Amino acid sequence: METLIAEHERLAKSGTLRKSVDDVQKTIDILVKARERIAADPDHTSLELAKLQNPIKSSFDDIHKDLEEVRKHQTKYAKLLDKKFKDKSLPQMDYEALSSQPALINRAIAMHLLREGQFSVASTFLTEATKNQPSDAMTDDLTMSGTEHDLGIDSLKSESLRKQFANMYHILHEMKTERNLLPAIEWAREKAAELDRRGSNLEFELGKLQFVWLFVGNHTSNGRPNLLEGRARALEYAHHQLSRFQPRYMKELQQLCGAIAFCPNLQQSPYRRMFANNAAWDEIATSFTREFCSLLGLSADSPLYIAATAGAMALPHFSKLELIMKDKRTEWTTKHEIPVEVPLPPSYRFHSIFVCPVSKEQTTDQNPPMMMPCGHVVAKESLEKLSKHSRFKCPYCPSESHPREAMKIFL
Repeated sequence: METLIAEHERLAKSGTLRKSVDDVQKTIDILVKARERIAADPDHTSLELAKLQNPIKSSFDDIHKDLEEVRKHQTKYAKLLDKKFKDKSLPQMDYEALSSQPALINRAIAMHLLREGQFSVASTFLTEATKNQPSDAMTDDLTMSGTEHDLGIDSLKSESLRKQFANMYHILHEMKTERNLLPAIEWAREKAAELDRRGSNLEFELGKLQFVWLFVGNHTSNGRPNLLEGRARALEYAHHQLSRFQPRYMKELQQLCGAIAFCPNLQQSPYRRMFANNAAWDEIATSFTREFCSLLGLSADSPLYIAATAGAMALPHFSKLELIMKDKRTEWTTKHEIPVEVPLPPSYRFHSIFVCPVSKEQTTDQNPPMMMPCGHVVAKESLEKLSKHSRFKCPYCPSESHPREAMKIFL
């Protein structure tokens, strides 16, 4: 891998077209000057053209030499890539879960483009996606509820939705680049009732970070920190803007104000983590994005990005599975289950699952988990096989019960 990295760095340094562009520009300058001389004295046109032959030929030779050097580096790098990452065929599946759901795929792509701020690209994609297709065919399968119920393909063309995302990106830009929390705080105040219903603490966290930002003196006009002035500004801000959070966040407010006693030795105080948290801005930006999308009825991350990332993690496991099945001449017969466990990070686990301890199969909507009066849980099909529609003994304890006494569990 070290060889590949070294070659990549060499390609980045030497395999650029900068020198070629400079040589092309020199050639253009020679031609422009010759044209000006010919325009000034047309009688010497033949002489000027004759003088151009050698300089132009030399310039083209330099350009070809530059391009040849770039091509050489690119070829060497491509060979190292092929050697390191050998081409493997992708797993072949007869069953395509989304082959009959083009509307879902198109909506996911369009929503991803909107969420990334690529509004013009999203507009072009939506136009192409809905061309020559009846509008109701695109939305038959998009049954949603509440605020999400209107987010089909047609609603993605809405100017209102695009303005919402444009506003989100403006606020994030101010927050991350300009260290300006005021647009985010203003938005949180406007949405305070909805955020409170969700149990969100976003507005307080924004105000808390604004207090810290003022306290350390980053607001001063001369560009240099001024803790005394910053402390006064922070206290004034807390008095006018944070006092209403006392009933719910009294402890946090006491910690903020308690830090004043340690000024200017905050680094040796018990509150240094609050005032020296380098990740605070990224964390509040992530929290803001999550809450903003939640109020639109959307997940914090793009579903298309999550699906593509999870698929990339799962692909090596599926490739290995295909080789094993080919060697053992077996088939993947279960459409709605993966025959092997794919390790995904906790952030990519969205649904609880239950594997029946009797059949060792994952439960589904058609075969849900059933809890017996004794508290043990098995799949519905296992329950039916054990009971044969009469009283039976639990496979894990001495208790006896009837199948009708079992309750369906919703995960």
